Parts: sequence; structure tokens; C-alpha cells
Amino acid sequence: MLKVAVAGVAGRMGRALVQAVVESQKSNIKLSAAVQHPKSSLLGVDVGELAAVGRLGIPVVASLAEADFDLLVDFTTIESTLSNIRYCAENSKRIVIGTTGFTETQKQEIANAGAQVPIVFAANMSVGMNLCFHLLKQMSEVLAVDSDIEIIETHHRHKVDSPSGTAMRLGEVIADTLGRDLDKCAVYGREGITEPRDRDTIGFATVRGGDVVGDHTVLFASEGERVELTHKASSRMTFAKGAVRAAEWLGERGPIESGGYYDMEDVLGLRA
Repeated sequence: MLKVAVAGVAGRMGRALVQAVVESQKSNIKLSAAVQHPKSSLLGVDVGELAAVGRLGIPVVASLAEADFDLLVDFTTIESTLSNIRYCAENSKRIVIGTTGFTETQKQEIANAGAQVPIVFAANMSVGMNLCFHLLKQMSEVLAVDSDIEIIETHHRHKVDSPSGTAMRLGEVIADTLGRDLDKCAVYGREGITEPRDRDTIGFATVRGGDVVGDHTVLFASEGERVELTHKASSRMTFAKGAVRAAEWLGERGPIESGGYYDMEDVLGLRA
């Protein structure tokens, strides 16, 4: 049985992760630890009561060093996640990462840690969204020749990274499929009088407001028709259940000797 710790349990996503681990059935994992920022007023609180799943006898602690676990699930902040990755790499702990907004340099640090311990790192843990990533490759190959491509994403007013990690991953899938460099072809905003649209660009539109969990649409617009691939998440449990699935899968995997990390395509068997 794999002992699982959840980081950032006071947040909405952290509580959803606790619930998903506790409610997982026929699983090879169990919740063993809950971690929150050292200055939190919730330290010592039973995490089951915090997540509204009933008393579990697992108090919230201030650091991974105080936790007994084999695998960490982390959907916190960039700085916190990087610190946790270093701890896990030094102490032979597996880790599932759902945090977004990393720079390329930070992603390389995650990949380097993947040579020491098994890591699943994905911009989006939703099973449905990862199927969309898979389908998007074929759509891009067929439709991009005659289409302008735009990515539209909407999230709640509290989300701090923009565009979202999922939107960026959608752009990366398209760019990689078409042999383009996303850093050079991405357009993140338009204002004033502009030149006619360059078909080789990939546009991003970001909306923030209310309590939207996450909506993403890829638009292929050509002369005479539009094709849209849309995914809408109405509950954080969608991502939490995907993370549990990743944790179950990762429990039977070793590190990647050359460095790197697994993603949800590996978890779902979509890589081939």
C-alpha cells in the first residue's frame, strides 16, 4: 500500500485531493499525511474534518520532514512545489505535480529530479482534457493548413497565471505537431490597429472572472467553416481524481534514468 501525502490541504484544490484519495476504491494508495504552510492557523487540525470527509486521525503538519509518506501530490505554488521536489528527490519519494506556471528552466529542474525519483507532471490532470490533447494532434495535422488557430481559456478570478498552464500545453501540442516554435508564433494580446492576421501564429485569449473552474477551447477558423475542440471542467474533483489515477499508476514505476518525467498520456496509455 502506497502512503500518500497531500500538500496545500487548506486550499480548494488541496481539500479536493484529500477527498479524492480518501474516496478512491480498489486503490493501492491511502492518505497518510497532510501538509500546509508553516504559518497556517490550521496546523494540527484533523485533515479529514478540514476536507469534510470525516475524522481521519491525520493532523495537518508544517513540512514534509514531519510527514510519513511514499508519494506526494502537489498542486500548490511554483516556489513551494520546487522546494518539495528537492525534498522528494533527496529522500526517494515519488511525486505527482499539478502546479502550473513553471519557466523552462524550472521545468528542466523537474526533469533533472526525474532521474532520481519517479515523477508525473502534467498541466492538467483531467482525463477528458488529456484525451483532448491526444485528439488535438490529429486535428492540427488535418486542419491547420487552411485555418487560423486561436486558444480561448476562462478561469476563476483568483487564478494568478495567464494564460493557464493547460492553454499553454494546448499551444505546445499544436506547435510541436506543426513543427513551429511556440515562443516565436504565439500571440498573447491584440490592441489597436494591427496588420492582417498571420496564419502561422497561434493566438491566446484569456478571461478571468467569477468561479469558473476551467474552460478551454481551441478554434480552427477557415474560410467557410469553424471547428472547435472544447473542454469544460465544472468541479475540481475532475483534476483530483486524475491525480489519484496518476498516483496509483506511478506507484509501480521507477525513475527515468536519463532524466525527465511522466505525464498523463503515459498514465492513460495514450503515448503509443
